[in-house]
Amino acid sequence: MIKPYLSIIIPLYNKEKHIKDTLDSVWAQSFTDFEVIVVNDGSTDKSLEVIQSINDERLQLFSIKNQGVSHARNYGISKANSDLIVFLDADDLWLEHHLQDLKELYEEFPNCGLYCKAYNKQDGNIIIRSKFKNIPSDLLWKGIVDDYFESSLINSIAWTSATMVPKSVLKKIGTFDTKITLGAGEDTDLWIRIALQYPVAFSNKISAIHQLHSDNRISNSNTNIRQFINLDNYNAQAETNSSLKQYLDLNRFAIAIQYKLTGNSEKADLYTDKLDSKSLNKKQRFLLALPTCLLKLFFKLKQFLKKRGIQLSSFR
Repeated sequence: MIKPYLSIIIPLYNKEKHIKDTLDSVWAQSFTDFEVIVVNDGSTDKSLEVIQSINDERLQLFSIKNQGVSHARNYGISKANSDLIVFLDADDLWLEHHLQDLKELYEEFPNCGLYCKAYNKQDGNIIIRSKFKNIPSDLLWKGIVDDYFESSLINSIAWTSATMVPKSVLKKIGTFDTKITLGAGEDTDLWIRIALQYPVAFSNKISAIHQLHSDNRISNSNTNIRQFINLDNYNAQAETNSSLKQYLDLNRFAIAIQYKLTGNSEKADLYTDKLDSKSLNKKQRFLLALPTCLLKLFFKLKQFLKKRGIQLSSFR
C-alpha cells in the first residue's frame, strides 16, 4: 500500500442524518492524497448502513463497541497509515480547500506540533465567525502563533474538525485522554499538552464549519454525568505562564456555569473557588455571581435572541 499524505480520523456515533454530508465535503477536497478512517463507535441508528453504502477505496471502516469519542479517535489514530493525522467529527463540514491549506501550512512550517485552520460556527441559517486574539482578521494570514493560550481566550485556535497533528507528536505526548467523557474537554486537554511543548501554526483562512445541530451533540449530555478535563494538571506551568493561567480560569468559568445551570452549586463552587476573578471580564464575573434561577433566565434569553440572529457571548 502506498502511504497516503494524510489520514483523516472520523469518530462516528449515531450521526445518520449528517455523516453523508460530512463525507461529501471530504470527497470534494481539491487535495486528494488521503485515507479516511471512520470508527463506528457502537452506533445504534443507521449510521453504519450509510457508511457501508459508500464506495471509495480511500475509505476504511472499523466498528467497535461504544467506549466514547476519545477511545474512537485513538483507535483511528492507531490504524492510520500516514504521518499526519487530520481530525473531523461526523457532523461537521470542510470547504474544498481545507486539506490543501493544511498541506501548505505544514510544508511552510514543518516543525510544529499542531496545525490549525480558522472556522465558522453554523446554527441553522445563522453563521457565527470565530474570533481570535492577536491574529490579523482582515488579511489572509498564516504563521506561528506567538501565544496559543492568549490567542484562544475568545475562540480556541484549535478546534478538532480544523486541526492536524503529526503522528510523531502524538507518540511523544500521548493521544486523547479517555478518562474525560462525553466531550467534556478531551480535545482541549490534548491541545494544551501540545501547545506547551511545540509551536502551533495557524491560518485564518476559513475552511471548516462547526455545525451546531441541536440533535445528538454529546455536549447536550447531562453535565452531572460528564467527567471534565482536569485543569489542575497544568497549575504548575500556569504559575509562570500568565496566559495559560487565564486560559485555564476561563475554562473553569465555563464549567462552573454549566454546573450552575444544572443546579449543582457544589460542583460549580469547586471550579469557582479555584479561579482568579481577575482572569474574567465584567460580563463573566456578573454571570458567575448570579443565582441559578436568574442565570437560567439569562440563558433562555440568549437562546431566544440567537434564534433571531442576535449572538450574545460573555467571551467577546
